Amino acid sequence: MASPRIGFVGAGRVARALAQGFARHGERVVAVASRSAESAERIAREVPGCAAMAAQEAVDACDLVFITVPDGAIAAAAAGLRWSAGKAAVHTSGATEAAALDAAARQGAATGGLHPMQNFADPAVALAGLPGCAAAIEAEGELLATLDRLARTLGMKPIRLPPGARALYHCSGSFAAPFVDVLLHEAVRIWGAFGVPAGEALPLLIALARGTLDAAAKDGTVQSFAGPVSRGDIGTIERHLAALAKLPPETLALYRALAARAIPLAEEKGSLSAEAAAKLRALVERG
Repeated sequence: MASPRIGFVGAGRVARALAQGFARHGERVVAVASRSAESAERIAREVPGCAAMAAQEAVDACDLVFITVPDGAIAAAAAGLRWSAGKAAVHTSGATEAAALDAAARQGAATGGLHPMQNFADPAVALAGLPGCAAAIEAEGELLATLDRLARTLGMKPIRLPPGARALYHCSGSFAAPFVDVLLHEAVRIWGAFGVPAGEALPLLIALARGTLDAAAKDGTVQSFAGPVSRGDIGTIERHLAALAKLPPETLALYRALAARAIPLAEEKGSLSAEAAAKLRALVERG
C-alpha cells in the first residue's frame, strides 16, 4: 500500500480532520460515506478529489477504509459491508479492539486501528494539534507500515498497542485531556464564588495551566510539581479546606482526592519529608 486510495465510512469530526490532513500532504482521499448525506458532502467539498457515495461504493473504490463511526457502531458497520483481499479496514477508536473488525478480516481484508490521541471537538483545532501527538496503532505487516507512514505524514508519533491494551491506553487520555477541562471548570466555579465572571476567569486560569504544561514538558511531572502540597504548607492547605467547606461538597471532595494523590509526587521530588507527608495525608483524608 505505497499510495492507497483512502476512504471514510462515517463523516464526523475525526473523518473531517483526517481527510483534510491526508489530502494536504498529498495522500489520495477519494471517498466518504455517511448516513448523513450533508456531512459526507461537506467533506467531499473540502477535500479535492474526494466524492460522497454510499458505504459499499466507498469500500469498492478504496484500498484503505477508515471506519470513523461511533465506537458502538464499528462492528456493525464492518459486518454490513463486503470486503475482499487487498482491502484494509481500520477504525479510529481509542478504546475498541481491532477485533471489532473481524467480519472484514474473515472476508480477507487486513484490519487494524489507528487512534490519534487528540481532542476532536473542533476538527480544525484538532488538525493543527496532530503534530507531536500519539497515534496508537494496532496492525500487522503491510498495513502496519502504511498506518505508521500515514501517522508520521501528519506529524504524529506512532506507538504500538498490543491486543487488549486499548481501553487502558484510552482512559489514560482522560487524565491528560477531558479531566483537565473538569479541573478548569471547577477553578472557574471557585472564582465565581468571589465574583469573577467565567469569561474573565477562564483565560487567566488557562494561562496558569499553560505554564504548568510548559514546565512539565521541560522538567517532567515530578520536578515541575509546585504548590502548597509540594512544599508541605499545611497552614495554606488548612485554609483551602476551610474555604472550600463553604462551597458545594463535591468541590471539597475533589480537592481532598487530588491533594492526596499529589503527596507521592512531592515525596518523589524530595520536597516533602516523611513526617510532613504523614501530616498532610491525615489532614486531606480526614473528611
